[in-house]
Amino acid sequence: MKTTSYISRQVENLKPSGIRRFFDLAAQMDDVISLGVGEPDFVTPWNFIEQSFHALEQGYTSYTENAGMIELREEISNYLSGSFQLDYDPNEQLVVTVGASQAIDLALRTVVEPGDEVIIVEPSFVAYVPIVSLAGGTPITIQTKAEDDFKLKPEQIEEAITPKTKAIMLCNPNNPTGTFLNKEELQQLAKVIEKHDLLVLSDEIYAELTYDDNYTSFPSIEKMKERTILISGFSKAFAMTGWRLGYAAGPADIIAAMVKIHQYTMMCAPTMAQHAALEAMKNGRQSVQEMTESYKQRRNFIVSSLNEIGLSCPNPGGAFYAFPSIKETGLSSAEFAEQLLQEEQVAVVPGEVFGSGGEGYVRCSYATSIKQLDEAMERMKRFVEKRL
Repeated sequence: MKTTSYISRQVENLKPSGIRRFFDLAAQMDDVISLGVGEPDFVTPWNFIEQSFHALEQGYTSYTENAGMIELREEISNYLSGSFQLDYDPNEQLVVTVGASQAIDLALRTVVEPGDEVIIVEPSFVAYVPIVSLAGGTPITIQTKAEDDFKLKPEQIEEAITPKTKAIMLCNPNNPTGTFLNKEELQQLAKVIEKHDLLVLSDEIYAELTYDDNYTSFPSIEKMKERTILISGFSKAFAMTGWRLGYAAGPADIIAAMVKIHQYTMMCAPTMAQHAALEAMKNGRQSVQEMTESYKQRRNFIVSSLNEIGLSCPNPGGAFYAFPSIKETGLSSAEFAEQLLQEEQVAVVPGEVFGSGGEGYVRCSYATSIKQLDEAMERMKRFVEKRL
């Protein structure tokens, strides 16, 4: 009989994703409206899909270059230049990955030495802390505050820095809060980052989904490009979650090292998906704009409704999440989410899964139809009225 575990202690200590737990619970119930998983409700635009079909018909079923099709990297380079005023060499400064999540994993494994500290700004995407740990680093969390609209302040970075600090992870717009940092706010953060010679992993997967202000990409800030790994992809704005396609852009030496890991662990991103993404880069902007306009309408509706219900909710500047306070109900975020699901069949994600600073809040994705949102708000209203 086996008496020892073959599972590494590091993996053994990983907590399952809190998001997936509520998604799995909801999947077992009838008549559930899910505001849980952060996934567009739009089907991938047809011209993207059609291009993938054409690629298959033409026999493009083999591996591509490890870094991705050069045609796709060239179009990504053009897109970043035209949309965000960023200049990246497609031959040396871009790698196509299996989703933005793999790009984050590759970046951290490339730059983190055992014992290095990586600053994580919470509330944060649930994968950041585990991926830092799996890369051998030590995650150091900063808690942003509701009274600051969950915006990171330069002095918070200063307070978190130690001699072991190597990098900081930024997500703008933020998942789960929808917080959006403008150019001036990013410039203030950049001063501290340059002062302490930090590397930045800038997760900009929601960059296209901003509603009230022009978007500024972090590496476009003066002196930041040489110390930033830009992470993005096609899942959110282009409605291509299941295609699993992302990319990273950054200094040539870092990208070359990321490709080195990528070639041993993944070989390349899916060929058919790369052809679909090529079409998205060339002819997808109108589709993205139309989806973004729809998200903005939904944002305005859900934020207004939540505030009317009595759940205080700031107006998120980007992504497709609302992050209302549920403190007035007297419930913890987990209790609120579980009871709401059981009593009214509405699935939301408890804020605690995004870090301790998320306690007292829930994440509501508005990547669903107005009709569904309207019904979800009616159900939440009934639920909250019983507790206020």
